[in-house]
Amino acid sequence: MSDDILAHVRALKAYGRSLCGNAADAEDLVQDTLLRAIEKAHSYRPGTHMRAWLFTIMRNRFYTDCRKRARERTGAEDCVSGGPVVAAAQDWHMASQEMQQALRDMPVHYREALVLVAVIGESYQHASEVLGCDIGTIKSRVNRARAILRRSLHAEA
Repeated sequence: MSDDILAHVRALKAYGRSLCGNAADAEDLVQDTLLRAIEKAHSYRPGTHMRAWLFTIMRNRFYTDCRKRARERTGAEDCVSGGPVVAAAQDWHMASQEMQQALRDMPVHYREALVLVAVIGESYQHASEVLGCDIGTIKSRVNRARAILRRSLHAEA
């Protein structure tokens, strides 16, 4: 492979956090994605967009894991150890939490488009390749996602 997979790890982590909602699950998803990319390296076509290929692998792994979790209830949601130990005292931390919650509450197709374009900095073209839809659809989703965030964050203030 002529492209460097490791150059895309930061973007994968950011996209993984938007999908999973927490850092630990995102790290696991990034590792699964990288492992799958190495296993399927023969299917990568040189000259194509490596980041879009990796994001597609990550997105597929995430949805596969979601389907598995729906079938296999583990009780992790009831576990007390996942709760906060010390309440946050900083305003910026609370604002970050509110933003993350607003992103989690947003429909997935809007969140994916917003994270790819606004957070990671992908072009509309590459975002449309990753998500498998038209550029106009991506632009519309990003616009609607921003409006949802504004409404959600202003309602909390």
